[in-house]
Amino acid sequence: MTLILRSAILNDIGLVRTNNEDSALAGERLVAVADGMGGLPAGEVASEIVIRILDELVPPTAPEAATEALRAVVSTANQRIHAAIAADPARDGMGTTLTAALLAGETLVLAQVGDSRCYLLRDGQLRQLTRDDTFVQALVDQGALSPEQARHHPQRSLVTRAVQGADAPPTMGAVTLAAGDRLLLCSDGLSDYVADDAIAATLGMHADRHQCGEQLVKLAHQAGAPDNVTVVISDVVTG
Repeated sequence: MTLILRSAILNDIGLVRTNNEDSALAGERLVAVADGMGGLPAGEVASEIVIRILDELVPPTAPEAATEALRAVVSTANQRIHAAIAADPARDGMGTTLTAALLAGETLVLAQVGDSRCYLLRDGQLRQLTRDDTFVQALVDQGALSPEQARHHPQRSLVTRAVQGADAPPTMGAVTLAAGDRLLLCSDGLSDYVADDAIAATLGMHADRHQCGEQLVKLAHQAGAPDNVTVVISDVVTG
């Protein structure tokens, strides 16, 4: 059985920002979200660099090859961001998060740097497949904060790893998928302000992917949406 992804992207500037530093990609087997940082226009440049490299990738069909391909994408992105900073020192400090998911057979291979997330909805149950590279997540891991306290912490957006020109490899993961699964990739403009329960309910309520994405963005707006909000909703179907 061949599995593919049917996806919708919604990219919203939010209610506060004047520019959008998020970029996203949605193909039949490869989806990704990148959330740029470093200020106008450097964050946009960094996120576009990594998404452009992914867009050029011919997705491998074997999980091991998919893992190596995504690692190579991050390495290449770091090299290009380093070169962009060298060409224009005003871009010093620019970088981007990246969460990329590549479907190889029935295996979803994940590459992640930063705090953009990938969720899996299966049989009404939501599971976070990625771990945030953030200051508050480290405190949660140490038992110093509860997940609920972390959600409201003033430094919840402080990222501890990013794709920003250094040779920092991504965190890799893999999960077996089945037809009927639904994936959500999102920037922290959603996950920092909308609770997982509300995300799960919305993903389960709206069969139409675009309508589902619009509702998720609406929830972020209702929470104030101080950041850009990007969501990719992908349904796993037989190809």
